[in-house]
Amino acid sequence: MKTIEDAVAFLKKAGTYYLATDDHGQPRVRPFGTAHIFEGSLYIQTGKKKAVSRQLHENPKLEICAFSEGVWLRIEAEAEEDDRREARASMLEAYPELRRMYNEDDGNTEVFRLKNARAVFSSFTAPDESFSF
Repeated sequence: MKTIEDAVAFLKKAGTYYLATDDHGQPRVRPFGTAHIFEGSLYIQTGKKKAVSRQLHENPKLEICAFSEGVWLRIEAEAEEDDRREARASMLEAYPELRRMYNEDDGNTEVFRLKNARAVFSSFTAPDESFSF
């Protein structure tokens, strides 16, 4: 059975995944690259100045989709901002290349914990594998 660790490993292997949000009824999809486990939960990172931040605060429902080696992963979840410094620092330690643009004390760096999540691994050659976290 797949786990949250499998989902994060897949997102990292894919390198880029696509994050979908709602912008007042208009779907918005953009490439993302952060996927990190902190305190047992999946976290993503963005900047508070970006539209995606506003969208997730207005409507926390999101979907993620990634594809690698004939398999795709979809995650539906709710984003919950974690404003703790240690959560932001943990993300930036996992992605040191982000430090060129962000730091945990800049007032812009933002991390979201994904909750009420359901993940589905799919391919054309095997049955779907789904789990919740």
